[in-house]
Amino acid sequence: MKILARNLRSGRGEADIVALDGGTVVFAEVKTWSAYGIEELRYGINREKQRRIIETAKYFLLSHREYKCMAVRFDVVFIGPQGITHLVSAFTERV
Repeated sequence: MKILARNLRSGRGEADIVALDGGTVVFAEVKTWSAYGIEELRYGINREKQRRIIETAKYFLLSHREYKCMAVRFDVVFIGPQGITHLVSAFTERV
């Protein structure tokens, strides 16, 4: 993956990493928890947090028209007591 942006902020939220993975723009949330396991991730990245990341993705795509026709994916990188886990397509925009 090629990193396009780190700690991207918009008026509605933020994304920790924006990357290009072939023909896909990836918006990744990095979550570090030393005391909790990956099974507790739903509390740290709830629907509201997902919505804010999605809104930030929309902001990025409007600001960077060169990526507007590419696929979009939302990943989570979990850093916990058992190591690093990359959850590809961890969530999607709900209609």
